[in-house]
Order: sequence, then structure tokens, then C-alpha cells
Amino acid sequence: MTIPSHTPPPNRPFLQQEWRSFLLAIGFFTRIPVPDLPDFQERELNLAAKYFPLVGIMVGAFAAMVYMLASTVLPQDIAVLLSMVATLLLTGAFHEDGLTDAVDGLGGGWEKEQVLHIMQDSRIGSYGTVGIVMALLLKFTALTHFSPLLVPAVLIAGHSVSRFCAVLVMVTQRYVKYAGKSKPLATVMPLTHLGIAALPGLLPLLWLDYSWYLGLVPVVVVWVWFSLVIKKRIGGYTGDCLGAMQQLTEIAFYLGVLACTAI
Repeated sequence: MTIPSHTPPPNRPFLQQEWRSFLLAIGFFTRIPVPDLPDFQERELNLAAKYFPLVGIMVGAFAAMVYMLASTVLPQDIAVLLSMVATLLLTGAFHEDGLTDAVDGLGGGWEKEQVLHIMQDSRIGSYGTVGIVMALLLKFTALTHFSPLLVPAVLIAGHSVSRFCAVLVMVTQRYVKYAGKSKPLATVMPLTHLGIAALPGLLPLLWLDYSWYLGLVPVVVVWVWFSLVIKKRIGGYTGDCLGAMQQLTEIAFYLGVLACTAI
């Protein structure tokens, strides 16, 4: 039975609960140290999910800062690479791990339970290896082709928009798990939380030229395609699928905006 995820734990003031949720989002999606949260309940992860895009802004801002500092003394390609390393360290490659597991499961499994079983396996297969290598190469190559002054804004927007895309999956699909076990993660996202996630998820787009908004088209295409894939193959999403969606839409965003700047 799924516990309703939108009900805050009892006897906790609203602002205090929201602050806990924000800290929990930081602690769960990054390796930034946060204070201990007494009386933690696993369902609080559901409340924290709405702050996923805000954490994306923080991760993107950190990547942008590393890029700007490195680019003052190093070539752009090395600065981009260092910014990518910074995000991997900050998040613990959390979403990249999800992409690897999802690609392994969807590529190597046929039936639903087989796909889910492969996803939960900590070992990396050939599908996952190829998938993560190609994803990192696409990110790196795309970012090195941007104007140096545009990279920071693109990084922040890419990290926030892609995490909002993952939140949209929580709203539109149900959570599935293998054999009664799963990584703890949000399982239900109320529509009211979607509005909270949308603000930080889409706000960084204002830093970009409006003519580049067509770059969101590949993001929408990738989101719809991957949503249909996981719906058909496993009947919903897992934590690994959310990580994969974040990675895929982040790449799609970079490629889409890059195409717009070339027109």
C-alpha cells in the first residue's frame, strides 16, 4: 500500500516542514552536507521532490562558477570539462548512475521484471557503459561549441529544466518497483507541488534570448519519447528512470539551444 505522499508529518509547522524538505532535497540529490533531520520519515522524500529543480539551479550555478574561474586561465574545452567534473563530484554522479542503470535495463531486458531486475543490479553492462560514455561526450562537445559568455547561463538553465522534466514524470506516471524493493524516492507528486517545481525549473530560461526557446523542442520530443518507452516497457518509472530522464533532457536542451544559436 502506498502512503499518501502529500500529507506532511503531524505536529510540524508548515515553514519548518518546507525547510526540512528543502534540506532533504539537497542532502538526497547532492553531497552537500546538511544538518541531521530528527524523526525522519521516508515519505518526506515525496515532499522534497518539488525542490528538485531548485537543487538543479544550485548544481548548475556551481558548474557555471567553476567554468568561469577555469576559463580565465585555461582553454574553453578544459574549462567545460572541469565544470562537468564539478557537477559529478557535487551530485555523486547520482543521475548519471540512473542513466546507466536504466539503459542497461531497457537495453538488456525483455519482460518488465527482467528490466527492473537489471536496473537494480549494481554492475554495469555494455548498454550502460556505451550510454554513459556517449552522454558525457555529447554534453562536453555541445558545451564547447557555445560562445564562452553563454556557457554559464546555458549550464544553469540546462540543469534546472532537465530536473523539472524529471518532476513531470512523477506527475504523469506511477512508481514501479522490483520484487517489493526499491531505492527510496518520491512515488506520488501532487499537482500543487508541480507549480512549486515549475518556478525554479523554468525561471533560468529568462536569461536566454527568446529566439532560442525553440531549443526546447528537442527537450519535449525526448521527454515524450522516453516517457512512452518506460510506460510501455515497465508501466511507469523508477528512480533510475528519473535520473535517465534528467540526463537525456539536459543533453537535448544543450543541443536544441546550440542549434538555435547557429541559425
